[in-house]
Amino acid sequence: MSLVPASGTGRFWARSAKIIRFVRQGCTNRPFFHIVVMERCKDQYQPPIEQVGTYDPIPNEHNEQLVSFNYERIRHWIGSGAHISQPVAELLGIAGLLPIHPRTYMTAWRNRQLAEKMAQMEAVKNCRKPRGT
Repeated sequence: MSLVPASGTGRFWARSAKIIRFVRQGCTNRPFFHIVVMERCKDQYQPPIEQVGTYDPIPNEHNEQLVSFNYERIRHWIGSGAHISQPVAELLGIAGLLPIHPRTYMTAWRNRQLAEKMAQMEAVKNCRKPRGT
């Protein structure tokens, strides 16, 4: 029998680790996500250990994306050694529970660059006026 590495990356760690991640629900073209705690190696459609939040990515009539978290249970699972998937880490960073994820900064930077480019294109379009006779 081989020994498990002290860093925790051995076979036991891979089998027993918990992860906080999304589970997709909803219909085609209308996703809705449950934020759940489950075993790392299980498929997303297996029964979770616990649901700790929800996320609705489609904006409602007030242009809001709805998110709910059970912060107490998330803190408990993080303290118990659960890992966090990247999309959930981004949401928790925006919510203020974790540091802001670097991908959030990159997305904001790309959106600013796109907005500046669109504003320049509109300015050029408005400057070109048809000449009257």
